[in-house]
Amino acid sequence: MSKARTTGRTPSVAQLRAFLAVSEHLHFREAAAALRVSQPALSGAVAALEESLDVRLVERTTRKVLLTPVGERVAEHARTVLGALHALTEEVEASRRPFTGPLHLGVIPTIAPYLLPTVLRLARDVYPDLDLHVHEERTHQLLDGLGTGRLDLLLLALPAGSGLVDIPLYDEDFVLLTPPDHELAGRADVPRDVLLDLDVLLLEEGHCLRDQALDLCREVGAEPGATRAAGLSTLVQLVAGGLGVTLLPATAAPVEVGRAASLSVTRFATPEPGRRVGLAHRPSSPRTAEYRRFADSLREAVSELPVSILGV
Repeated sequence: MSKARTTGRTPSVAQLRAFLAVSEHLHFREAAAALRVSQPALSGAVAALEESLDVRLVERTTRKVLLTPVGERVAEHARTVLGALHALTEEVEASRRPFTGPLHLGVIPTIAPYLLPTVLRLARDVYPDLDLHVHEERTHQLLDGLGTGRLDLLLLALPAGSGLVDIPLYDEDFVLLTPPDHELAGRADVPRDVLLDLDVLLLEEGHCLRDQALDLCREVGAEPGATRAAGLSTLVQLVAGGLGVTLLPATAAPVEVGRAASLSVTRFATPEPGRRVGLAHRPSSPRTAEYRRFADSLREAVSELPVSILGV
């Protein structure tokens, strides 16, 4: 079986553009003017393309230019190739513009329901060309996703972990959620050591808020209760049912308390326990400047939330 003959030479983009212009204008002078090159340069590019392909593409007459049959087919291919090249450069150019294209944002469950409305409103109103994808997962899953490249940016409690870039957004207090008839209900000055005498309900393992609550309990020597819950909403219902008290981030309190009529919020005395919330990303990310601008906008939006829920 004989092999197809190949020249081993690939046409250049300039040659394809020159030939496509000639195929569209069927006139060397007009094609040269359209490309803003000299007519000899255009003729040389077309001749080089014919030599590269080892085939005649055009018939030159004294009055006009005609395409050969193979020239017609090459013109169609040239149009496809140059169109794809244009699309490629357009996409790359768009990616250089900030806040465009996809952004995979990971958020921990103890932040997502309470801050996402602000994040989504910001993305819609300020960054309409941003294709935002939200992933609600526990901290260890988010960190794994960031490490593998599945996620681009995280919204979680800081510090996120070694080797990552943290961008603080705000500090928020922890509050104590109790039944309304509890002796501490509604107070704003309780010391941390009151936890010694309370049955503190916790989230199940895997939530960073559980670890933070445990740290607070250990700080004062308190033993948390044995009851565990998969999410904050379940914890709130357990408190409403009289099974104990729990610690909530201040941003969660307005939402969660509104879901149950028989609950009361108690604040700790200064200095209040709390956490720092922020963004985290890989230090190698080419979008670092974009993330910092996003953080600035988000920080401003958060500052408009009720001051009472934030420890700022």
